[in-house]
Amino acid sequence: MQVALAPATDQPSTANPGMFFKRWLANPLQMGSIVPSSNALCQRIVRQSRRSGDEVIVELGAGTGVISRALLGGGLPPERLFVVEIVPDMAQHLRRVLPGVNVIEGDARELSSLIPAHWHGRIGTVVCGIPLVLLPRPEQQRFIDAIEAVAPGRGFLHYSYCVTSPLPARHHRLAAKREAWTPLNFPPASVWRYTPSAAR
Repeated sequence: MQVALAPATDQPSTANPGMFFKRWLANPLQMGSIVPSSNALCQRIVRQSRRSGDEVIVELGAGTGVISRALLGGGLPPERLFVVEIVPDMAQHLRRVLPGVNVIEGDARELSSLIPAHWHGRIGTVVCGIPLVLLPRPEQQRFIDAIEAVAPGRGFLHYSYCVTSPLPARHHRLAAKREAWTPLNFPPASVWRYTPSAAR
């Protein structure tokens, strides 16, 4: 089943654009944008997220939590959401604004050790907000392999501000599909679905 659409509400305490911009200045390679995702983009991600009743959703690079909040607003139980954030102050912020959510401070490249083993293979959707396009191909592959280790065969959703696919899908043996595009985000953004190709 799909996660239902969240109501269109503003969450200034969640978005925290000041924290977001400060973190972008500190390390642009960890942040895909200088501002949090818009409600329009959040709703498109919610619409494309899927899970069965006993599965969880994992968000990588949760930032200040606006997408997490949209997933919860769409009916996802907090205990069924895992968010992974490498920046300590952002992880602390997420614990404060997302009560009941499994907030994990750590490097998403180590996902198999961060996500409890009993959830491996029980992940409906992985949402990736890490700007993979800025990384060299070997580093991109490390993230892809980490996702495959905990969600085999499922692939992942990746939102990006690129006009074309932010990943060289064939190089990584992935099938790529742009599921959604929103001009209402700043900058305009796309939601891509990457799944392992038959040759993988």
